[in-house]
Amino acid sequence: MHNHHFLIDYNLKELTEHSTTAWPIALYHTKIRHHRSGYIPLHWHDEFQFVFILEGEAEFHINEETLYVKQGDGIFINSGCLHMAKDANGTACTYVCLNVSPYFITANELFTTFVHPYMHASQTAYILLNQKDHWPKHIYQCIQTIQQLIDETPVYYELELNIQLITIWKSLLQNGFQMKHDARKHDKNERMKHMLNWIHQHYHEKILLQDIARAGQLSRSECCRSFKDILKKSPMHYVNEYRIQQSLILLQETDLTITEIAYQVGFNSTSYFINLFKRIKNTTPLAYRKLKQLDLLQIKQVEEN
Repeated sequence: MHNHHFLIDYNLKELTEHSTTAWPIALYHTKIRHHRSGYIPLHWHDEFQFVFILEGEAEFHINEETLYVKQGDGIFINSGCLHMAKDANGTACTYVCLNVSPYFITANELFTTFVHPYMHASQTAYILLNQKDHWPKHIYQCIQTIQQLIDETPVYYELELNIQLITIWKSLLQNGFQMKHDARKHDKNERMKHMLNWIHQHYHEKILLQDIARAGQLSRSECCRSFKDILKKSPMHYVNEYRIQQSLILLQETDLTITEIAYQVGFNSTSYFINLFKRIKNTTPLAYRKLKQLDLLQIKQVEEN
């Protein structure tokens, strides 16, 4: 089983190289709570993503919608869609995830007809893969076959792997996609990406609402409405949550003092940083640092034994 941690650039695009083989494809298992943030932060990527829940339940936020995916069920997330995930209902969620480049699904001659239009179907940001239906089970079986092919690499496995991907995609087209494009919804999501991009570049500075709104070419009221619709929170709430998220990296990877970290991530008050950190993470920054140091020590002991 492989745990997967990824890097995200300033505009939330995932930077991790999705390649389990020499091809643009990644297949991995992970526990949501094992991520550095304790959840999968908001991000997007060019790849199509297929997720099946092996244990527990996950809460996904995809563009403007929130949905819950239970053990045995899955979800397809379309290319370029903003999404995040966290454990739901007190469970510790484990899932298997297949990421694959849209350009790897079919031959070039078929891409324009059978893949490209669906990448831009804004009415289909995601498709639920319910275990009660037959066709999602077939997709999961194909993913299991892909895992076996990658692990065992038999003769001509590359051809068989390609067959499995085409089978998955054909099943999705036959059962899930709505071929509609909403230009307003697309523009709204692109503006959100621009605003989040600006926040991620300037989170360590003083940030005003009008700065965020300007990045999305919106009025302050429209900016707030957009954040509320897509992220279910205010712009400044998101800014402070992102600052706390960045502080987790510094707490784990540096010897900076709590005060130094507070100022480095954009807070001008150590006490406010500590209180907000405790409200979000249910612990203090110092206790969090000590816990992560203990976790790292235990991992090293296991590896040495």
